[in-house]
Amino acid sequence: MAKHLRTSGDYTIKTGTGAGGSNSVILDSKITRVKGDLIVDGDNTVVDTASLTIEDPIIILSRNNSGPADVDSGILVTRGAANNAAFYWNEGDDTFKAVTTSSNGTGTSIADTALAKIQAGEPAAASDVATKNYVDTSSSSFTLKVAGDDSTAITVATGQLLQFVGGSGISTAGSEPDTITISLANNLTDVNSIDTGSSNGDLILRANGTGNVVVDDTLTFSAMASDPTATAQTVIYNKTAGGGGTGLYFRNTAIGSGAVGELISKKKATALAIALG
Repeated sequence: MAKHLRTSGDYTIKTGTGAGGSNSVILDSKITRVKGDLIVDGDNTVVDTASLTIEDPIIILSRNNSGPADVDSGILVTRGAANNAAFYWNEGDDTFKAVTTSSNGTGTSIADTALAKIQAGEPAAASDVATKNYVDTSSSSFTLKVAGDDSTAITVATGQLLQFVGGSGISTAGSEPDTITISLANNLTDVNSIDTGSSNGDLILRANGTGNVVVDDTLTFSAMASDPTATAQTVIYNKTAGGGGTGLYFRNTAIGSGAVGELISKKKATALAIALG
């Protein structure tokens, strides 16, 4: 026969000294149903059942953490003699982690012993987690081609090394994580021409400190189609020989108001000296 216990106020069942004591209240029934909210104020709640079904779609952990505080939170799996397993939010690293751990679920932190593997299906969308197979397959289909000045394209296949080899007078060196340094190891040799990289740009040869630019051989001037514009620097050039008999001309705005002048040959200078007495 069903029985009902009704009270108009709060109803307390207390055994011994209550929560601070050692006595228990045991409900021995097929089904125990609480019609209303269930609040458990204590240090530990143990559910010893074969299965646990929860209707709530969202489970809140660390409910009273008003933070930000260094409190890890997640799910821990007891594994007996082996290290336990956990999937949790690591507050210090600010990330979710799957690990094995020496922690037993007490306290507010998880002590990682090793990262654990996570298996997932092959990704279908850009935001899906990539599997190792997907990454391996994607990287194997990638093709890298490089070319030198001769435009010959070279394919760098997976696992091959792309090496930068210095030529005559040039050395290369690699350093971690991502630097290739190309240096002139000594004087340039086997260089047949040097051209400026921009249209109408100057080519400047400049010695370091008090050194000089030395031409240790014949210096040849090609013929100019017309006289260059006078500047504050002396410009020396070649064109058809005139009264000076050399064909080597110069021009400077500070000399003769920028008028074109020709260097005089020894023969012409001697003839002028004789003629002028």
